[in-house]
Amino acid sequence: MTTVFIGSGAGFAGDRQDAARPVVRTLAKCQGPRFLIFEVMAERTLAAAQLQRRQDPSAGSSPYLEAYLGPVLGEARRAGVRIVTNAGVANPRAAASRVRALADAAGLDGLRIATVTGDDLLDAVGEANLRALEVMEGIEMPEAPLIAANAYLGAEPIVDALDRGAEVVLTGRTTDVALTLGPLRHVHGWAADDWHHLAAGTLAGHLIECGAQVSGGYFTDPGMKDVPHLADVGFPIAEVDGEGTIIVTKAEATGGLVSVRTVKEQLLYEVHDPSAYLNADCVLDLTDVEVAEQAPDRVRVTGARGYEAPDRLKATLCFEGGFLAEGAISYAGPGALGRARLARDILLSRGRRLAGNAPMRADIIGVASVLDGDGGGLAQGLEPPAMGDYRVRFAARVDDRRLAQRLADEVLSLYCSGPAGGGGVRQSVVPQIRTCSVLVPRDWVRPLVELV
Repeated sequence: MTTVFIGSGAGFAGDRQDAARPVVRTLAKCQGPRFLIFEVMAERTLAAAQLQRRQDPSAGSSPYLEAYLGPVLGEARRAGVRIVTNAGVANPRAAASRVRALADAAGLDGLRIATVTGDDLLDAVGEANLRALEVMEGIEMPEAPLIAANAYLGAEPIVDALDRGAEVVLTGRTTDVALTLGPLRHVHGWAADDWHHLAAGTLAGHLIECGAQVSGGYFTDPGMKDVPHLADVGFPIAEVDGEGTIIVTKAEATGGLVSVRTVKEQLLYEVHDPSAYLNADCVLDLTDVEVAEQAPDRVRVTGARGYEAPDRLKATLCFEGGFLAEGAISYAGPGALGRARLARDILLSRGRRLAGNAPMRADIIGVASVLDGDGGGLAQGLEPPAMGDYRVRFAARVDDRRLAQRLADEVLSLYCSGPAGGGGVRQSVVPQIRTCSVLVPRDWVRPLVELV
């Protein structure tokens, strides 16, 4: 029985840039069809890319494309490892031009590159139709300009691209698992309504989509859940046969850990209902999944069940969201906590004078700033030492860039306007994007595959 080997080279935009090479070298030794995926898109990634594409038609693909593909493109091609990635983000055609330049620089003649588009709904459907949909996740639709609307495509166009012989497939917005399910359907010939096999492929994709999360990265908690050599954590590889049996392992000669516990944690990651994990290609039922250690760093996963895919697809709508003004200043030494509290109070007072009821907060980092929602107060009776090292962070969101800069400058003004001893000021003003999710009819979405 044919086994497909699929390795992860990245689990998000900004992931380790040297992780893919050990994966490719491990895949090169495998006997069977081999693929490398780079999952480098999130809602924020796509929204930022859409803004870039609006300003420059040649922009909008992943800023990390060269960093991820450049070091491994030649080695992968020589080993027969095909690449599937959503690094096309908002502009897969522009991404294809960049990959072509990489191939030319590496002397890779005739590299077959395919793009998958059709996820962008704004021009195809129209803003009025999109605004008429009910919000199913996130904010209510604001009156602010609609920047982009992208549907989550499934695996079908990736299958089409691979069937046409593509060696590199560049998609826009797809489900994360489609990057894995597409190659599995291409090799094993699973039909679009073969629900149980599609469920197995969806599960394999879910296990490796976040890179080193399943091989010990996000699992690690020193003293509770120790993982060896995390600085060189190995990224995962899924081995999937035609019956849908999954073996999760990792790149050879790397750190990290693949165990029953790491796999179980990833199994339930971002799953709101284990009996009905909704995806574009099927509904995955995890309730009968069995996880068993086969050997060190090799875990067998079976028992996925699938049901008919939902009749609508999820889409993300992105709106202009004003500007985030942010600044931070540190206080240390005797009386540092008192000075930090005073700085916080000053920033909130002056911020309210300038921006009224705009969303605003000031936190003392190190004093329950992550979990506390009361502007940096002492939650649940926590009382830190008066002498310590504290950083005051101030942030506000407003619609006007000049006002945002004025608010950020309030942190800078504390240098001489007091309290005493502040230092290390950092400020920024960045445009914000607000998102929400809707469900769209499938017939609104028309994927297009093109060989470059």
